[in-house]
Amino acid sequence: MSDLLKLEKRGHVAIITLNNPPANTWTPESLNYLKTIVGELNADKENYSLIITSDSEKFFSAGADLNRFNHDDKGLSFEFSAAFGSAFEALADYQGVSISAITGFAMGGGLEVALSCDVRICEEQAQMALPEASVGLLPCGLGSQQLSWLIGEGWAKRMILLGERIKAPQAEKIGLVSEVVGTGTVLTRALELAAKVEGQSPTSVRYCKELIMQARSGDINSVFAKERELFVKLWDTQDQKEGVSAFVEKRKPQWKNS
Repeated sequence: MSDLLKLEKRGHVAIITLNNPPANTWTPESLNYLKTIVGELNADKENYSLIITSDSEKFFSAGADLNRFNHDDKGLSFEFSAAFGSAFEALADYQGVSISAITGFAMGGGLEVALSCDVRICEEQAQMALPEASVGLLPCGLGSQQLSWLIGEGWAKRMILLGERIKAPQAEKIGLVSEVVGTGTVLTRALELAAKVEGQSPTSVRYCKELIMQARSGDINSVFAKERELFVKLWDTQDQKEGVSAFVEKRKPQWKNS
């Protein structure tokens, strides 16, 4: 299982490298393993951020292996779609900051894993699409919902209903990615962004992310009170005390993630 996803830890950063050549396609096994990794990272007080990337300049991930869909067994199709949903929901709910470092083609489930991350950056040769309808399928890894939320209904419909493939400059323009970097440099840039996370209180980041994600419910007024509630709840944490003390004492904070 570890051959399909390579996990590396560098200090407070975890790096998952997609590793199912030639196109880094997803399988139910690799999706279930991703969910397991995220669960383990959530329990690791030393982990603050997660980067998902690929060693291939051509393929970030081409999505699902369509050979696994060439059958008439609805039970198998349910199991595969459930694995996609469960894995990417877990990733979206990851308690740290997730960064998708996109190299080449990010298609179908390859784009959906990136959509479930907090930050997306890509290399200049990257191309992104949700082409499921062209083979009689539809996005089942949260793609129809995540994409619409992130780039708006208009562009989501062009990508999903028309099957448009988006190149890196256009992806940055419409907000699908926040930054485009040179070929071979995306992991370096992702690590630079992850380093910024270490300057933030892990508990504050966790609460802030929860509030940001709740804005997707559409009822912004109901979250105002929770924002204040979580602010006061920070006083139960060591990180709040450490952060303020470090600022007053003009030193770098030593986070406890608790």
